[in-house]
Order: sequence, then structure tokens, then C-alpha cells
Amino acid sequence: MNFYKHYSFDLWLTLIKSNPAFKTERTRYFHQNLNSKKKSIEEVGVIFRQVDLMVNAINEKTGKNVDADEMYLMVISIINDYDFNFGDVDLDELYQKMEVLLLNHMPLIYCDSCLNVLSAIKSSGTTTTNILSNTGFIKGKTLREVLNHLGIDAFIDFQLYSDEVRMSKPNAVFFQLMIDNIDRERHQELALQEIIHVGDNPVADIRGAQMMGINSMLIHSNNLSISNLLS
Repeated sequence: MNFYKHYSFDLWLTLIKSNPAFKTERTRYFHQNLNSKKKSIEEVGVIFRQVDLMVNAINEKTGKNVDADEMYLMVISIINDYDFNFGDVDLDELYQKMEVLLLNHMPLIYCDSCLNVLSAIKSSGTTTTNILSNTGFIKGKTLREVLNHLGIDAFIDFQLYSDEVRMSKPNAVFFQLMIDNIDRERHQELALQEIIHVGDNPVADIRGAQMMGINSMLIHSNNLSISNLLS
């Protein structure tokens, strides 16, 4: 096992994954309530996926953050053949409804070993940890509730979300913010080589970490999993 002093983790598709029931219910809501052009439920589902992929690509390219409200407006516009009349859309109410749906269909821990690995890392008493996550349709404030419910936050020292700081990975400033938030009372002498960032995205996670001179580990799209941190 490589003994790093600080472990940074991506969230989605690294530690957690979507509950399929949430996406089904979210699609159904938009199909029934925000669909003046009578798109099929399958078409609405495809639009959600397209917007998600597009915004991820934009955020990775610019290093900035397209937030959840803007993403939901994109979905509504495309469903309705690019209608830009958003006057009747109450964004706060809409997000609250989506948040309720998410918390009723809670995301799932990505793998059986995730909590055990986090526990092993923290049990040494000499390491610190964080979440460094780009957000999309789900805001950081909601993800904090999710991590509390799933028991992940018990092993995490601090959490950073792109919507809260208006920056996305692989933006070097976002990674620097993570480094600056590490508890220097516990790590008075911390070299960049003693930090590792773990994630599933070769661009956002691995390239971003490499640009900062910290270690990185790509998982799940190759033959590695989070358990390899302990080997």
C-alpha cells in the first residue's frame, strides 16, 4: 500500500452512482408537466442524457460551471423545440421537487468495497480526505445530504463542489483550492507527491491532478478499482 498523507476523491461513478429509479421519475415528471410538444417519454430521457453529456464537456473545456438551474432550463427548452419562454418556470420550486425525488430514490454506493476502503484509509489516524466533485443536475448542498445518509461523510474531512465555487475539474484553480483546504496542522510538511486524487474521468480527474503535480489513480474504466488503493 502506498501511504499518502492526503486522499482526494471524485464522487459520481467513483464513490456513488445514480439510482435508476430517480432518473425514471425525473423523466416522467418532465414528460408530464413540462412537455407542451408532447415528446415521448423516451425522447425526454434522451434529452436529459444529451444535456448532461454536453454540459460535462463544456465544464471540462472551460473549467467553469454550468449549474443545475441552467441545465434544467436547457432540458425544458429542448423538450419544447427550443422555446425560450421561461416565464412560468419557478426554478426554486422545480429544484426542490427534483431534490425530493433524489432523496426518495437515494444514489447508491458505487461498490461493496467503497466504505471499507475509506474506513481503512482513515483508520490510520495520519491521513486526511476530501471530495472534489463536478456537479450537474444535483447541487452540492443536496450531495452533502446524500453523503450523510450513505455514511460516506464520516470518512471525509471536507467536500468541494463545482457549483459552490463556480469552477470545474480539470481547472487547476479548483485543484489548488482542494490543496489549500488540507489541514496543515495535521500535515505541517506536505509535499504534492504525498497527495493522490482518485476518479473515473481521464480528463477531469487524471489530467487535472497531473497538471497540479499530485498523484492520481484512474478507476472503473480500466482494471483498477478503489480497492487498489490498499494494495
